[in-house]
Amino acid sequence: MAKEKGINVSKNRNFSEWYSQILDKAEVVDIRNNLKGFVVIRPWGAIAIENMYSLYEKALKDKGHNPTFFPVVIPEKNFKKESSHVEGFTPEVFWLEKVQGEERLALRPTSETSMYQMYSLWVRSHRDLPLKLYQRANVFRFDTKATRPLIRGREFYWLEAHDCFASLKEAEKQVEEDILMTEEIMHQRFGIPFLALKRPEWDKFPGAVYTVGSDVLMPDGKVIQQPSTHLLGQHFSKAFEIKFKDESEKESYVYQTCYGPEISRILVSVISIHGDDSGLVMPFCIAPLQIIIVPIFNQKNKNKIINESRNIMKKLKEIGLEVEVDESEKRPGEKYYEWELKGVPLRLEIGENELKEKKLSLFIRDIKKKEKIPIKELSNLQKKGEDFDKRLKEKADKFMEDKVLICKDKKSIEEAVKKGKIAKVNFCSISKEGEKCAETVEKELGAEVRGERRDMKEKPSGKCVFCNKNAKVVAYIAKSY
Repeated sequence: MAKEKGINVSKNRNFSEWYSQILDKAEVVDIRNNLKGFVVIRPWGAIAIENMYSLYEKALKDKGHNPTFFPVVIPEKNFKKESSHVEGFTPEVFWLEKVQGEERLALRPTSETSMYQMYSLWVRSHRDLPLKLYQRANVFRFDTKATRPLIRGREFYWLEAHDCFASLKEAEKQVEEDILMTEEIMHQRFGIPFLALKRPEWDKFPGAVYTVGSDVLMPDGKVIQQPSTHLLGQHFSKAFEIKFKDESEKESYVYQTCYGPEISRILVSVISIHGDDSGLVMPFCIAPLQIIIVPIFNQKNKNKIINESRNIMKKLKEIGLEVEVDESEKRPGEKYYEWELKGVPLRLEIGENELKEKKLSLFIRDIKKKEKIPIKELSNLQKKGEDFDKRLKEKADKFMEDKVLICKDKKSIEEAVKKGKIAKVNFCSISKEGEKCAETVEKELGAEVRGERRDMKEKPSGKCVFCNKNAKVVAYIAKSY
């Protein structure tokens, strides 16, 4: 019975079906709400997302950001203040039916046009800078493409940071800090490796000077964009009249940046990169449940075993761990199967033999091995959790080791993309002059020019592999969601 509830397809053979099954059977989301592009996030998924929010918000606060909340609706006139922004987002906007005597309102697709009208009221002097605010937000976009739960949708859950500075140099420093934050949280804590790529001119955020996206390669060979950061320059500050007076009373427009970790989509990468054919494998730092205690009892010793299990749970909770006791009447094997499916990092088994030996059986989810741990050394489980996350990161990094291939012609690019890898090529330009070559990539190879590395300098040599003009950049090409 337990196995019927589990995953019955291999992740490596059919990732799409594996992903659908794991969301359903591990009770991450439920798509049966009859709304295309909208999902119900169940408690197991919601707790993981809350834990991810907590780690990301702490990082934002540590770097000088303060929290805020803005309305979910935005007046239509706000969108029209920055021309490229309105052009980029209008097709995706959900418009509310007009209220009698009031202008049309939109459900926010992003918050620049909502927040910056207030920034123009709050910023007056150089003493008000830098202004670094963030908010948790649901955003809504009328995506007309095929939707996949948490990957592509019409509502998603994210953090967005919006910052103002007195100089361009400070703003560009913030962009670098945002990239570093993605490294510190998504890679070092969640175990998800990524490429920080400056997007081509035709693929930047509407209204930005430039965009840096964090591309994560998924098991099916497609990349998914994770946190992106945008240098906005003075485009929005001029549109919204966000000005300040410096020490000499000279008035200037601020320079701005924004940064958007989409938490619900990062969860996709966590699930996809770390999960296996038995189910989820949740990093210890964000797992909804870090340790499950499974008491093994009969009717004679049930009360004794459960009471001891509860005592151990209490001790573990006192040191800050998320722990539960599975007191259900299911057979031990069924319990093991269920908690492996849900990806609980550590499982403690307590029976008569364990009590006699004063040692518990510890099952470690990622390596699927058992060992004994003395009851008096329960505090060591925190270190076990840290080691767990370290192994997940190392395994994910190893997965990425051979996934970027240097390609010198169209045929080798096509082969790389077909194998689910990322092609690294000499490319004419990621400014407007390279757009025709990018169209060739899309039409002939079914892939996209994702951009050039922002976190390192790479010098091109020779000609563009598509137009034979002198290459100005080393670009990365991949299939994407």
